[in-house]
Amino acid sequence: MTLLFEQQKKSLILTICFIAVFISGAYTPANGAEESIQAKAQSLKSEVVELNRALFELEEELLYPADTQVALFLSLRTKNKFLLDSVEIKIDGKIATTYLYTASEIKALEKGGIQRLYMGNISSGPHKLTAVFNGQGANDHYFRKDKTFHFEKSNRSKFIEIGLTDSQGVEPEFKFTEWH
Repeated sequence: MTLLFEQQKKSLILTICFIAVFISGAYTPANGAEESIQAKAQSLKSEVVELNRALFELEEELLYPADTQVALFLSLRTKNKFLLDSVEIKIDGKIATTYLYTASEIKALEKGGIQRLYMGNISSGPHKLTAVFNGQGANDHYFRKDKTFHFEKSNRSKFIEIGLTDSQGVEPEFKFTEWH
């Protein structure tokens, strides 16, 4: 289905571009002034960007309808006590995603960035989210820690942030926050 959708998406974009080029070539301003080729190209570029955005929103709506959509985000608010290496996310015992971090990604997260780890579809009802963190803590101690969070999925989109923050101990604190 995804391959078919991608082909339809490409076909739609090409059709829209062709129509836009055809219409812009036939259009003459009412005041008789000639638009420059650059102005027409810029106008077309703006239209294509707007159409691409609308197409992206439609794709998101089709692939992740609000009644089944769940999105997981990661934030990192630690000060040199923890160096995140990788994360593995499971929903109801099944692997949803894994991610291995680069140094530049860690720096972006430390500066306040939030990463969308996962977006998918799940049914309404109770669910179990497990996040497995691999990293290096204080004193170069490597550890693997998992944290579980139980949540209820309603017929609306569900957004959950997994936050890693400093704690009083050696290891960071892992918090789950539901966004409304």
